[in-house]
Amino acid sequence: MQIIPAIDLKNQQSVRLYQGDFKQTTVISDSPLKQALAINQAGLANLHLVDLDGAKSGRPVNRAIIEQICAQTDLKVEVGGGIRSLSQINTYLTSGVNRVILGSAALNDPKLVQQAIEQFGADQIVVGIDGKNGQVAVSGWLEQSSVEMSELMASMVAFGVKTFIVTDISRDGTMTGPNTTQLSELQSQFPSATVVASGGIRNVSDLKQLEQAGIKAAIVGKAMATGDLPLEVLAEVNASVS
Repeated sequence: MQIIPAIDLKNQQSVRLYQGDFKQTTVISDSPLKQALAINQAGLANLHLVDLDGAKSGRPVNRAIIEQICAQTDLKVEVGGGIRSLSQINTYLTSGVNRVILGSAALNDPKLVQQAIEQFGADQIVVGIDGKNGQVAVSGWLEQSSVEMSELMASMVAFGVKTFIVTDISRDGTMTGPNTTQLSELQSQFPSATVVASGGIRNVSDLKQLEQAGIKAAIVGKAMATGDLPLEVLAEVNASVS
């Protein structure tokens, strides 16, 4: 299974939120770069970065740190948070970022996703679908829509999107386990796409359960920060072949 460690950026620090609540923030590290270097040194190949300030403001607030991580590590970096234009996407992709994640834009500005796929290709554009009770949330999870996650995913697949990061907000940062049922259903519904699991993953058992359910990639954040899933264990799982 492909393991993608996660670093959430807020006020130039690495933090974790509880259920997406900006008021329930825990600082993980004052140096996201050092954290990324440790992930790189552990032998992991990928990194998921979220600009939380950007998700709220609609502009790339923590871009300087992101560019430092890209320049000083060998990690394949994907970035989300506050990306609302083709120019912002291009800036990231030309500064070392491998993939850009479009979240709120997928719901609020679907034409942007379509244009991004046409201009940059499906390997560099990922759609993040975050939700609660099966319905999409946007703007850094501050706004809840009435659109079903599967409905949004269907429209994105029609544009040519191949990779989706699916997060159950109610599980994120809670260490209560992923919403395996929902993830598996979406993967089965859209077999041509890759569903990346995000939210609630706490141990190796959770990762194995996801793999058995047909999920081939998972993002790990809080469990990595707490030590429940240390880097050496994540590297071992990442290297394993099912």
